[in-house]
Amino acid sequence: MTALEHVLERTVLIRAQRETVFRYFTDSARFATWWGEGSSIEPRPGGALRIRYPNGVEASGEVVEIVPVERVLFTFGYESADKPIPPGGSRVSVLLEETPQGTLVRLRHELPTAESRDAHVPGWRYQLALFANVVAREQHGDLAGRADRLLAAWTEPDAAKRRATLADVAAERVAFRDTFACTEGLDDLVEHISASQMHMPGVRLERRGEPRQCQGTALVDWVARGGDGRELGSGTNVLELAPDGRIARVTGIWS
Repeated sequence: MTALEHVLERTVLIRAQRETVFRYFTDSARFATWWGEGSSIEPRPGGALRIRYPNGVEASGEVVEIVPVERVLFTFGYESADKPIPPGGSRVSVLLEETPQGTLVRLRHELPTAESRDAHVPGWRYQLALFANVVAREQHGDLAGRADRLLAAWTEPDAAKRRATLADVAAERVAFRDTFACTEGLDDLVEHISASQMHMPGVRLERRGEPRQCQGTALVDWVARGGDGRELGSGTNVLELAPDGRIARVTGIWS
C-alpha cells in the first residue's frame, strides 16, 4: 500500500447508545442503510467490506480490526480505475466513545495524497450526518408513543401514577420549559402538572401529526382541548432525546 501520510479527521455525536451505533458495523443490513443498497460488511479481521453508493459507484476493502462497541478499522478504495484510490488503497478507523449525551464517533481516514484527502471531506460530512440520522431513528423508534405518554401525563390526576408515566418516557433530570414553567427533574415537573390541572381543569393535550426528528432532536405538534372538546390552543414541543431513547429536555412553544 502507498504511504498514507494525509489524514482527514471528523467527529459526530450520535444521540444513541454505543451498542446501537456499533451494530451498524456488524450487520450488513444496517451497514447498507447508511451507505447504499447492496453494501455489506463481514465483521471480522480479514472480512470483506463492499460499498455500493446510490449513484452506482462501488468501493471495497477489508476489515483490519474490530473491537466490540469500541472501534473498527478497515481499508477502503474504489473499484473504478478512474478514481484516485484503488480497492483497499486507504485506511479508515472509527472510534466510539460513550458520553452522557450519546456516542461520540471519531473518524480518521488516512489517504495517499492531499488531493484525495480534500476530495473526501464533503463526502464524509454527508455520510456521517446520514449515519447519525439512521442510528437515531432506530434508537428513538418509539418516539410517537413516548410523546403521547408525555402529553397524557398532563391529565393524570394521581401524582404517583403521573410520575411513573413520566419516568417511563423521560430522564430523571428532565428539564421542561414553556411559557408557564421552568422545571428541573421529574418531581418538579410532577408538581408543575398538579398546579396546571388546578388552574386549567379539564384541559387535555393531544398530539397532532407525526413527530419529526433529526439526529436526536424532535418536533411534536400538539393541540390543547377543553373538557367539551373545543380547541383552546396549540403548539410544538421541541424534544432533546437521551441516548437510551428517553426524553432529556422539553421546550414547549405555544402557537
